[in-house]
Amino acid sequence: MKSPSDAGDTEECGDPFQWDTREDCDVRQILDRIADKWSLLVIALLDGRTLRFTELKRTIDGVSQRMLTVTLRQLERDGLVKRTVHPVVPPRVDYELTPLGMSLHDTIQALVTWTETHQSEVAAARTSYDARADSELTNAP
Repeated sequence: MKSPSDAGDTEECGDPFQWDTREDCDVRQILDRIADKWSLLVIALLDGRTLRFTELKRTIDGVSQRMLTVTLRQLERDGLVKRTVHPVVPPRVDYELTPLGMSLHDTIQALVTWTETHQSEVAAARTSYDARADSELTNAP
């Protein structure tokens, strides 16, 4: 059995509508990685610039040092982020998007734009849903 980190043939996932049920499916693994909130924030922050670890940590509210380290390593492993270590004392490490990461940023930006465009509709749907749910609880036998 393959571990979730093993790279394999995405055709093994079978039916494209069932990719999310297979733990060893490459598509699921990639989507899980890039849809993670910390990964999205790192990719957004690195758009068109290089940042040091401390700059990323300071800018991303709520991320722990460990979680940022894990996220950056995963993004580097996936070829989305480039890590450059400068031979100075103390060591300086810079992070930037690779061309692959830049292409993903464009896709993420489209999702952000959609969210900004439709946020009031989503808020209205949530309010409506919550009112129905409250009503059902109140009227339950």
